[in-house]
Formats: sequence, structure tokens, C-alpha cells
Amino acid sequence: MKTLEGKVAVVTGASRGIGAAIAQRLASQGASIAAVARTLDAHPTLPGTLRDTVAAVEQLGARAIAVPADLSEPADRARAIDEARAALGAIDILVNNGAAAFYIPFDKVSEKRFRIAFEVNVRAPWDLAQRVVPDMIERGGGSIVNISSAGAKHAEGPPFEPHHQFGGHTLYGATKAALDRISTGLAAELHAHAIRVNSLAPVAAVMTPGVEALGVVPEEYRASAEPIEALAEATLALCEESGAAITGKVLASLPFLEEIGRPIRTLDGTSLIEPNR
Repeated sequence: MKTLEGKVAVVTGASRGIGAAIAQRLASQGASIAAVARTLDAHPTLPGTLRDTVAAVEQLGARAIAVPADLSEPADRARAIDEARAALGAIDILVNNGAAAFYIPFDKVSEKRFRIAFEVNVRAPWDLAQRVVPDMIERGGGSIVNISSAGAKHAEGPPFEPHHQFGGHTLYGATKAALDRISTGLAAELHAHAIRVNSLAPVAAVMTPGVEALGVVPEEYRASAEPIEALAEATLALCEESGAAITGKVLASLPFLEEIGRPIRTLDGTSLIEPNR
């Protein structure tokens, strides 16, 4: 039997990149997927849509629906969960991957962008968790995985590394640091209900088309970038019952997988891959 058979997962930011990969990996183990992203439409320059993610999940034999929703809008967040529940059933897994990534020097950040960054990266995961936790309590447990970033780490110096000085990482990093703290706090509050909450980030970066387009990863860090499958595998490990004891952690995916002795598999789960692929 597949490890997530009968489970329902909501995955945000699922039209492409990390979110689409996580949706497929969870589906490979039997989870039904509500794939959430801002629009059903194709991006003008980046590959991937919600329809593509749903098609990939269905090819793996799992159920899926596409839910277009703007995570900066509370009404859209409420509707996304309502639609997922109505179509697939009570929610067992929430993966908060959707994010607004602005890499702008602090003195150039507008009030609107500041608000959107915190609304999408901090308030939305909080709100979505509040909306799915009643389902999880009723079903006797669940898993929330908040996708964070290495950018949450504090800048160390002086001297400061160039990407901290000139990369405009402060706002995005601050929202992800807040998400890490929310993750550990919710883990404590929800532990009595057997609901696990963890924060998970790549060691350095995952070179998705979106990251490539942003151009925010210095050349010297590209060698340490990890395959997208590693983050998807680590997410799956945190959602399976075998990971029930793991909660309240701020984890980096590759070291976490090494610690638990888990190999990285392709998104369909059929083959092993090398971490440095």
C-alpha cells in the first residue's frame, strides 16, 4: 500500500517548480492533490501551469484539482480550502510553498510590496493552517510543511558577503524567518492533536526556472544547489506516518535526508537519483 493512500494534500505555489514537484511526489504515494496557484493561465516566460501539474498528478494515478487563488487575498484563501475539501475530502496535509519573492534593496521596497510579501509569505500560511487544522483534529492528526529558505539565516559580518550587501534579500529573508518561528510555535500548540508542523528549506537553492529568471543566486552558490527531487523527497518524509515523531523542526532538506538515511527518488518514486545531479 502506498504511504499516503487516502490522504488529501493542499499544495500552494503548485503551477511549476518546487510546488509542482512536491505535488507529484506526494501523489506518487497515493495522496489526492489540491494544486493551488494564482492563476490557471500560462506565465508569459516561465513553463508550467496548474493544468500541467494536475495532468502530471493524474498520470501517477492520483486524483487532483486545480485551484486558482491569490494568496494575498483572504477570500481566495478561504475559497481554496473550501474547494479542496468539497472536491477531495477533509485535508490531511498542507504544504505552504507559495511565496512572493522580491529581491530589492530595502530603500527601494514600496509599502505595497512590503505588505504583499508578509501577506503571502507569513499571513497566508497562518490563515491556511487555521482553516485546515479542524479537519486534521477530526481525523486524528496531520502534517503541515512550510517551505522556507536559506535566506532566513542572518547576515554575518562584517565583512558581509556580497549577496547580503547587494542582493536585496532582507525582506524575503525576514518573511521566511517569521515562517520558521511560526512553524515551531504551531508545532508546540498542535502537538497534543498529533499534528506535525515543520519548516523545510533547501541547503542553498533549487535552480528552478523561476529562480533562474530572478537571477538572485550568485555563480559561486550554484554548485551547491540541490536537485528539486531532494526537497520533494524530504517533504514526503515529513508527511508520512513514519515521520510522525518529527515536529517543530527547522530543517534543510539534504542534511535531513542524510540524517534519516533516506535516498532521493525521482518524482514518480520509481528510481533513485544522486544528490549532486
